[in-house]
Amino acid sequence: MSNKRQTGIMTMLDTLRQALSRAEATLIQDLIGGISLVVILVGALHLPSF
Repeated sequence: MSNKRQTGIMTMLDTLRQALSRAEATLIQDLIGGISLVVILVGALHLPSF
């Protein structure tokens, strides 16, 4: 692997790590919100139609 490409990959990984570390506080809340939306959707789809 060339040095330039390897540097690019490391830069991408560093950027990803920085973004995840900044969003770590809200990441769990976002996951809980997404899961609850899926549960509501599945529950609503299983309601009998009137």
